[in-house]
Amino acid sequence: MNGSDEFWMMNRRRLLGLATSAGLASLLPRQALSGTDLAQLDRIESAESERRLVRFPEKTGLILITDRPPQLETPLHYFRQDLTPNEAYFVRWHLSGYPTQVDTRTFRLRLDGQVANPQSFSLDALVNEFEPVTLVAMNQCSGNARSLFGPKPPGGQWQFGAMGNAQWTGVRLKDLLDRAGVKAGAVEVAISGLDESPMPGLPKIVKSLKFDHANDGDVMVAYAMNGAPLPMLNGFPLRLVVPGWYATYWIKSLAHIEVLDKPLSNIWMNQAYRIPDNPEINEEPGNLSKKTVPINRFVTHSVFVRPEPEELLLVNHPYMLEGLANDGGDGIARVEVSVDGGRTWADATLDPEIGRFSWRRWRFVWTPLDKGRYTFKVRATNRAGQGQLTTQWNRGGYARRVIEQTTGMVV
Repeated sequence: MNGSDEFWMMNRRRLLGLATSAGLASLLPRQALSGTDLAQLDRIESAESERRLVRFPEKTGLILITDRPPQLETPLHYFRQDLTPNEAYFVRWHLSGYPTQVDTRTFRLRLDGQVANPQSFSLDALVNEFEPVTLVAMNQCSGNARSLFGPKPPGGQWQFGAMGNAQWTGVRLKDLLDRAGVKAGAVEVAISGLDESPMPGLPKIVKSLKFDHANDGDVMVAYAMNGAPLPMLNGFPLRLVVPGWYATYWIKSLAHIEVLDKPLSNIWMNQAYRIPDNPEINEEPGNLSKKTVPINRFVTHSVFVRPEPEELLLVNHPYMLEGLANDGGDGIARVEVSVDGGRTWADATLDPEIGRFSWRRWRFVWTPLDKGRYTFKVRATNRAGQGQLTTQWNRGGYARRVIEQTTGMVV
């Protein structure tokens, strides 16, 4: 048995089923606040009240959003480490016809369309015939933190756990395209996976990238996640990694790559996952934007991972506030923290970068001098000067870039 045989563990089977755990997520009590802050915290409370932990195969206890298809959110405390463990990594499938097993001996990744030499790659060929590349990249659902928008848009009511940071290993998509010999006039690259629509009339999920983007050397076909095969629920055996872009393009259980000579036209590009065509990605419920574009790069955003909402802190004892900031690849330049509800701000300390497309950890040491409830806020700015907003809404609950907050009780 060679190295790739061991890596893929022939005859691997994973049957998916729901098993409920006994634990419940913590609930956030109402706060004695007013205005916008109270409204945001009320939305957090409403979302938390329905949340419970469940266990799926290969997964630890994750927060249930839906069970069919599985949408599972990562609890906040797992973001206190730079790489999100595979067993705690969030899960988001669109359709209930997702794969539950793959025969690695017969699986092939097809590459065809506007190419001179159509290809059919075995997993063994991908591992052994191409230069392996590794990068750390954050992945994030387009609707991460959708539940905090008001009024609430339809869709999965995620809080901040529809994201994760991992070390991905695989093959540059550019190298696969070079092997196939792309013909002149290539415009886009379409990608699709093993998942199928269970209903007539709803098309299979197929997404596309502009050819120059797909061929830029950053986009990869990943066969390993944090040094191990991908969990079935996260796209085993292959997943497209599109660094700095939202997860709708990170096709799971990748099975087909097609080079196109004209833009892809389908429901997943023309109607779904579209955002207002303005820098703020903002519109009003009663005045929707007439022009929209497909969602694309991450916006600049930051969140708290410590303290948890309503965590008890000790007066006159130093406390390390901590969180994460991310953008689409320009890099985080500054993170500011407020411990008084946004009246004053101070710079947080940034941890060293661990990758252009990774999130970046920030820390802020604070010693509370008085007892009582505190509202903490955080805002990030990237190297391109893009920051966060005080208010935002759009019909999809996508690409949230609002200044976030949490609370703590000093005793």
